[in-house]
Amino acid sequence: MSFTEPSGGALVLYVLLGALVGVVSVGVTKAVYRIEDAFEHLSIHWMWWPALGALPVGVIGYFAPRTLGVGYDNIDAVLTGALAAGPLLSLCVLKFASWAIALGSGTSGGTLAPLFTIGGALGALIGTALTVLLPQAGVDPRVAALVGMAAMFAGASRALLASVVFAFETTRQPLGLLPLLGGCSVAWLVSAALMKHSIMTERIARRGRVVPAEYAADWLAQWRAGEFSSRPVVTVGAAETVGDAVRRLATVAHQGFPVVDGKRVVGVVMRRALVNAPPEHRVAQLIERQPVVVHASDTLRHAADVMAHTGVGRLPVLSDGPNPTLVGMLTRSDLVGAHRPRLRAERVAARALARG
Repeated sequence: MSFTEPSGGALVLYVLLGALVGVVSVGVTKAVYRIEDAFEHLSIHWMWWPALGALPVGVIGYFAPRTLGVGYDNIDAVLTGALAAGPLLSLCVLKFASWAIALGSGTSGGTLAPLFTIGGALGALIGTALTVLLPQAGVDPRVAALVGMAAMFAGASRALLASVVFAFETTRQPLGLLPLLGGCSVAWLVSAALMKHSIMTERIARRGRVVPAEYAADWLAQWRAGEFSSRPVVTVGAAETVGDAVRRLATVAHQGFPVVDGKRVVGVVMRRALVNAPPEHRVAQLIERQPVVVHASDTLRHAADVMAHTGVGRLPVLSDGPNPTLVGMLTRSDLVGAHRPRLRAERVAARALARG
């Protein structure tokens, strides 16, 4: 098998084909889960669902044997143009029906080969129609089948690059890469706009789990603790009496204070501990454990993880270097406040899009 270099008009049609297949992939995904919902509403025990689903699968397979099995031979036949329009239409519709019923009934099954078969047959049908309607465009039905195959999987699974790579591996034709990238990218965009979850994650979402819709950088991992720690820091001395510390801190709004011995941080003391302690005690007597600290170069993500792991809500921030000194105090409120720049940027972007 060898492809010819696609013309500009053919590339446009391959991209439009990808958009159409992307819409179909959304319908395919929703149909599978609607069939699953239908089985869940049956009054019989769930262990009978696969047996019940096997009946239409067997009937379809009797009249259309191509729908049975994994289907790699079907993919090969579609990509080489060995099937006429009638068998392609039959394969596309009946393979979808057989696979969707089997999967919806709870029978163990895959998605890659069936989606490739359905998408490839659909792409080949559309490609064949385009060669008749627009012969001057130079559309190759085999390339259309390849784009339809990969775009169906890209739209249903949201695995854009994996779809392109899998499809390229079936032909190893470099001239098919550009149509693949264009068609799969548009199918992915259409699917993302029309469907919240992919065929892989819909079941997880139905179990009450939050499924990220996209990959995004961790905002807290982009900032250093030294950039968002509260300053100036109000400290208490380890040798200071509790009574003196309470009087001095009466007008300070903070609830937790680092305890220093010279320049060394030896602990953190809470206001309630100071108020409830005997006035003649030294502050050092109120320290219950070694200080939990972070350094100025540590990320806010690391600081949040330390807070979650240790159960503390305030972290002294020390300078970097061999002799660290106190440079700030990081609280849970500071971690929340670190999101303000992101929210401001999102509001600005939203206003700009609204004006545009």
